[in-house]
Amino acid sequence: MTGARDPVGRRTFVVGAGAALLAGGAATGAEAAVVDGPLPDFHPALRAALTFPLAWGKSPVRDFRAWRRVARAKVEELLIVEREDGTPYAPEYGPPTRRDGYTARSVTLSLTRYERVRAALLTPEGPGPFPAVLLLHDHGAKFDIGKEKLVRPEDDVRLASAQAWADRYFSGRFVGDELARRGYVVLCADALGWGDRGPLAYDQQQALASNLYQLGSSLAGLMAREDARAAGFLAGLDHVDAHRVAAVGFSMGAFRAWQAAALSDDLAAAAAVCWMTGLKEVLVPGNNILRGQSAYCMLHPGLPQYLDFPDVASIAAPRPMLFFDGGLDPLFPADGVRTAHEKLRAVWRSRHAEERLYLRTWPDLGHVFVDRMQDEVFTWLDRAL
Repeated sequence: MTGARDPVGRRTFVVGAGAALLAGGAATGAEAAVVDGPLPDFHPALRAALTFPLAWGKSPVRDFRAWRRVARAKVEELLIVEREDGTPYAPEYGPPTRRDGYTARSVTLSLTRYERVRAALLTPEGPGPFPAVLLLHDHGAKFDIGKEKLVRPEDDVRLASAQAWADRYFSGRFVGDELARRGYVVLCADALGWGDRGPLAYDQQQALASNLYQLGSSLAGLMAREDARAAGFLAGLDHVDAHRVAAVGFSMGAFRAWQAAALSDDLAAAAAVCWMTGLKEVLVPGNNILRGQSAYCMLHPGLPQYLDFPDVASIAAPRPMLFFDGGLDPLFPADGVRTAHEKLRAVWRSRHAEERLYLRTWPDLGHVFVDRMQDEVFTWLDRAL
């Protein structure tokens, strides 16, 4: 912003200065603009300054294992939320309900020392140990259900809402139940604001996020820490094969899946459907990420000074990773998806592990995780684990 001081020392802001300066001209009061929509007028200069110097290949750290440690440490530092200090999970289980080849029950556990969290736990019939999936729900500006978006609820109160969500995005399926039928233990918990930990109202998100910042914490950082802890809990269950645990998510859940894989060695693989892009390509006028609100669930202040989204996901290399995107998805411009995929491919190739990275754009699909996408993810999981 630019401005001039009046005779009594107050600062007066004028419009259009950013555009004029970027064009090489002098700013005058008649040219002024503080914002271009929700972006500051000088946002092109800020975008150009994002070079992501800690990315693999740019970082001065040339040993990949050492780079992973350095990059992960930087991400963890900027989560703001401190690492857990060994708080016991202390799980409390609800009564089991038999379903089609598996049992469903609730489990309440401590993912942080601050709060007990209720999750859905699905277990296949048989002796085990089983492969397992940490299933991470989406945002969708729908807060009355969280885990119920992916695991069929028992109570009729939430069933109608959950089924409508499944019909809209998942071809009527509950993805967690489908995985359990295929022999996977499934854990799915509510993020703060959803389901049993909500419901949050849409226009309360920024207030919640800012209040957490003022309390020395972070909404997105809390979610990241909880997801990593949930991965550890799942891997430690007696009937789970600790070497065959994956994270799977759609939309915001996809962001959470690849982020959890970057932060936790308890995850052997991750599948992310409809959330991957280059940051610079998505920060364009009109994109949903510029509205604030949901962006705070995925916002770690200061991180773009070091790493782009695909750079963070690359911390999980060379483990198996799947990224699906919809060619008609309005949330993620094609050039952003392309940029991200190119970065990811270069990292896995550098590890001689390109066969472990599965990138696909579905040209006829939008922001969905429909049955044919699910079937391909399930088949990929069977191979990866």
